[in-house]
Amino acid sequence: MAQSSNSRSQGKAADAEPRRPPPVAEVSRTAREQLSELLNQPAETVSACARNEDGGWRLTVEVLELRRVPDTMSLLASYEVDVDPDGYLVGHRRTHRYERGRADRR
Repeated sequence: MAQSSNSRSQGKAADAEPRRPPPVAEVSRTAREQLSELLNQPAETVSACARNEDGGWRLTVEVLELRRVPDTMSLLASYEVDVDPDGYLVGHRRTHRYERGRADRR
């Protein structure tokens, strides 16, 4: 069945609208889930999130690498995660390892 010219022009107008980036909460949740699956370790939280010039994101995600008893002795790591403008993880690197019960020295 042929499409009317009116419905074709409406489709083109919808295609021309700029796509909205995903909300930061969704980017954080998705990045945490993707990193957890990639590392096969639980990603606990996102401790930093910033937008890049290219529209992507750079996040810092805290990952539980080794569970110990007591929990304050568990080994965690900070990962720097790069996410594209669509919210998909495109790179990661571990930047820091630490015991849960230890504060950063400043």
